[in-house]
Amino acid sequence: MELLDAHLVPAVDGVAFGLLLFVVAAGLSLAFGTAGVLNLSHGMLYAIGAYTGAELSDGTWGGLALGLAAGTAAACVAGAGLSAATAPLARRGHLAQALLTFGLALIGGDLLIQFFGADELPVRVPEVLDSSVTLLGHRYPAYRLCFIVMAVLLAAFGTWVLTRTRMGAAVRAAADDPQMLAATGHSPRAVHTGVLAAAGALAGAAGVLGAPIIGPGPGTSENVLMLSLVVVVLGGLRSLWATFGAAVAVGEVQTLGVSVAPELAPYLLFAAMAAVLVLRSRFAEPAGAGHGSEASGPDPVARLRDRLAGRLPGPKRPAVRLDRLPERKGSPEWLARLPGRAAWWQAAPLLVLLGVLIALPALLDAYSISLAGSALALGLLAVSVTVLTGYAGLPTLGQTAPFAVGAYATANLADAGWTVGPVQIVLSALAAAVFAAVVGPAVIRARGTTVLMITLAIGELTGAVVNQLKAVTGGADGLVGFPATQALWGGEGMLEESELYTYALVVAVVAVALTLLVLRSPAGKLLTGTRGAEARMRASGHPVGRYLLVAHIGAGALAGVGGSLMVTVQQYLSPADVGFEIAAFALLAVVIGGTTSVIGALLGAGLIVATRDWVAGSWPGHGPLLLGVLFVATVYLLPRGLAGLRGGGSGDGGQCGPPSGTTGAPGTPGAPGTSDTSGAEDQPPSAPAPTSAGKASP
Repeated sequence: MELLDAHLVPAVDGVAFGLLLFVVAAGLSLAFGTAGVLNLSHGMLYAIGAYTGAELSDGTWGGLALGLAAGTAAACVAGAGLSAATAPLARRGHLAQALLTFGLALIGGDLLIQFFGADELPVRVPEVLDSSVTLLGHRYPAYRLCFIVMAVLLAAFGTWVLTRTRMGAAVRAAADDPQMLAATGHSPRAVHTGVLAAAGALAGAAGVLGAPIIGPGPGTSENVLMLSLVVVVLGGLRSLWATFGAAVAVGEVQTLGVSVAPELAPYLLFAAMAAVLVLRSRFAEPAGAGHGSEASGPDPVARLRDRLAGRLPGPKRPAVRLDRLPERKGSPEWLARLPGRAAWWQAAPLLVLLGVLIALPALLDAYSISLAGSALALGLLAVSVTVLTGYAGLPTLGQTAPFAVGAYATANLADAGWTVGPVQIVLSALAAAVFAAVVGPAVIRARGTTVLMITLAIGELTGAVVNQLKAVTGGADGLVGFPATQALWGGEGMLEESELYTYALVVAVVAVALTLLVLRSPAGKLLTGTRGAEARMRASGHPVGRYLLVAHIGAGALAGVGGSLMVTVQQYLSPADVGFEIAAFALLAVVIGGTTSVIGALLGAGLIVATRDWVAGSWPGHGPLLLGVLFVATVYLLPRGLAGLRGGGSGDGGQCGPPSGTTGAPGTPGAPGTSDTSGAEDQPPSAPAPTSAGKASP
């Protein structure tokens, strides 16, 4: 009883905070579970309601009612607009939705700050609620008790609507069997719009009512979104009461957990989220799901077409044996073995890009050169995301975790006197590879959207460690003042921007060249085959899990090299440099270039850095707005990435599923009608045909 008495107020606070998260997460669960939209702008919908309610609050019941009505309506309209915005992406998978909604969140957040100001707004509630009541001998805010009652009533009402009304039946049918719903005369599209509008209304109402608890201000939308994602993952998508229980548990961890075990509280939420996702991927998803699984059987029309094509006569070309080609007279043997014209044409973009990068120091000022060095570091992170997303089929939002390991390893090595660049690169890559090997088994078992959520949890857990482990990371203040890096043994520390850029360019060229060699090797072919036809690869005896784990470790090492470069170029390191926003930027860079284009990822990273730091410099305070526009424009205008602009090649347009040609339900990645070919200049090699012996054919 003494323990309960000591922690009574935090425990009740946890219930109130959890119920607030429940109201928000109910809308997020509705949007994802019913409308199929992975909405990363849901926190922005909460912020719309919170800002509107705070602006209209005047301490009267009328002001509260007006703010509730206006905030709910505004967020409802925004949710309906979100339905229209995501409609063209219905056949492109959740990755495109995530990037689009994240871009809309950046745009909306910037507009809200421009309209309401950057300071946290005060919220005035009616005088009756702006007081305290006695609760088991403790004084407690009356408003929070009132909010608890309202949230419980809302949960009961929402459950009744979904389970006992015709509207709820239509919503459930839209999620389970939209074809049957259409056959009954209802429009699935109208239900889809209504669901997203209702989800927005819930978020807006939560924002108005929760403003006295979580006041509107910069960072509110991101915090609410992350906590809501944890609630949805823990509670699932099928039961409001399960979401209710998960929300209360999260609220208790955030309030009671901080007072009881403050050193563990930052890790508990995302650790629980990752554990639940891993368990679900192990026991609920069959191996190969979302990776070209053939559980649904081959398309009979395609099978008939292939058989006819195989039997029809056609022109045959004699096989060419390289060992029987005559040697060129008058030229040495090594010259005869040089790549042909087609190979040089494919390598042309690489050579042009390398030439431009070499010429940059002579063309740009010192600040722009430093930005180019930062773009190279972010480019290596983007290339590591390309390896996982485009080649291994594991879309990731947590690749900043090994990126952070490499960055902090380099900073601490420099602080300890290990300032030689190659030593920093190798040790940072090794540390990031070890980290990737540890977390890899939790990632490679999952597929599709589950991979996004698991990697997001890993990234957020790494961010919590960065903020807590101050002796190593400097905490929220970051690290600065460590010695400059030496390019080679015996040299001086690099301080000039041109020197740092040249060092970054050499490291990036070597890392990208090694990456391309591996991706074009038989190992790269096996990895591509794993993504395109995992079930067939498994049936042929290939250790698919081992291939994916090796790819995850290699991508982690590459990200660690990028983190090391970033520290060397910037000469400082803060948690913002390795946070969720950077992970989203890296994923956007991959989509800009085409998810299987290594060179496109580098170009995408350069475009992002130029937009964030160079273009935004001429319009101060609007960097998030410009980046949001870049997100939205990329998703709409470059569905196949920059690689798709070249004839005959494209990226996969940000899909999370298998490439086209594999079986899949219509409207999902890999379904007929979607495109998933790669860029011409560095497209992945075709998958090897499995043989009966379980080995790839040569």
